[in-house]
Amino acid sequence: MALFWHLGQDEELEEAEVEKVFPFLQEKNHVISLVGGGGKTTLMYFLADRFSRKGCRTIVTTTTHIFMPEQAGRYAKDCEQAVRLWEDGSYAVIGSPAEHGKLTMPSGDLLHSCMELADIVLAEADGAKRLPCKVPAEHEPVILPESDVVIGVMGMKAFGKSLKDVCFRYEHAMRLLKTESEGHCLTAEDMAQILSSESGTRKYAGQCAYYAAVNQCDTQEQRQAGREILKMLNQTGISGAVLAKLKSE
Repeated sequence: MALFWHLGQDEELEEAEVEKVFPFLQEKNHVISLVGGGGKTTLMYFLADRFSRKGCRTIVTTTTHIFMPEQAGRYAKDCEQAVRLWEDGSYAVIGSPAEHGKLTMPSGDLLHSCMELADIVLAEADGAKRLPCKVPAEHEPVILPESDVVIGVMGMKAFGKSLKDVCFRYEHAMRLLKTESEGHCLTAEDMAQILSSESGTRKYAGQCAYYAAVNQCDTQEQRQAGREILKMLNQTGISGAVLAKLKSE
């Protein structure tokens, strides 16, 4: 299930309206990297399903770690299996099997061979230990060099909570927000700053088109604070941003 809201709108967005905010949803030949915390994987699979339903040959992968797909039959160990999944109307998940039911980045040969055949590549390029907020370390995120779209994700479960409790790499967040307190409670302004900063969620986005998804807007209070975040993002030039309520199937 996925619900979306945009700046200044109380009503949920229809599919066509979501595509106006995220125009890449109407297009092919994109490599899309997802970074941040608070719902990257759920958003990635939502987008994969959406692209697949539009007939796009879609790959899901990672440059860090993701869990094996919950739905059976989505994993492709090679390009031939990926093609069969596409022919069945599905997306294909590729990666190298790792411990605890996870996948890591696929081999370069497999990745590039599949990318040559695909219309859309979705890559989870950041890890957040299931926390709703993330400020990257020096070596993060690991964005594919072929990426032309980056989506920064943050969860509203971080709003009003202390950095130490809700932010992965909270020491880096303290430096970014210029606070000496690990107990500093995140404001809407803080969250907008992290999402828009090139030391935060926008790090290494470079010349890529950058979008933002403020997820976990489960309550009216969270949506109201989320709207304040969208206003501040818009003031920094990031108009391609939505509030979201994403639930894995």
